[in-house]
Amino acid sequence: MEKLIISEERTGAAQPVSILTLRGTIETTNASGLEETLERIVDEKCYRIVVDLSGVTYISSAGWGIFISEIKRIRRNSGDIKLAAMKPEVREVFDLLEFGNILKPFERASDAIKDFEFAGDTHGGSPGRR
Repeated sequence: MEKLIISEERTGAAQPVSILTLRGTIETTNASGLEETLERIVDEKCYRIVVDLSGVTYISSAGWGIFISEIKRIRRNSGDIKLAAMKPEVREVFDLLEFGNILKPFERASDAIKDFEFAGDTHGGSPGRR
């Protein structure tokens, strides 16, 4: 069982973007740390979140569940979560679960940040949303 390391930075002034960089695995035993971090960010009224998954080798159902449950509250506040830099083994599960209909993936965190800026709104017109 690998530890989950979470680091955070913010960019932008008027509508800040929180960039979470995760390393390790996200599983039942450590998913609460991610959940608490996302809750704190939203409580601080930052609703634009980029999650850099380049250092994540595995996400359990508990981990995926956190993203899905938090996205509801974030979108109620006109925000979004964008996932970036998934390793092939993580992306494979993401695609298998068809989460692309819910969360917009990006090759790089910088692309996800630009998508928030380019969109002019907080959703970025995510494809597949119904």
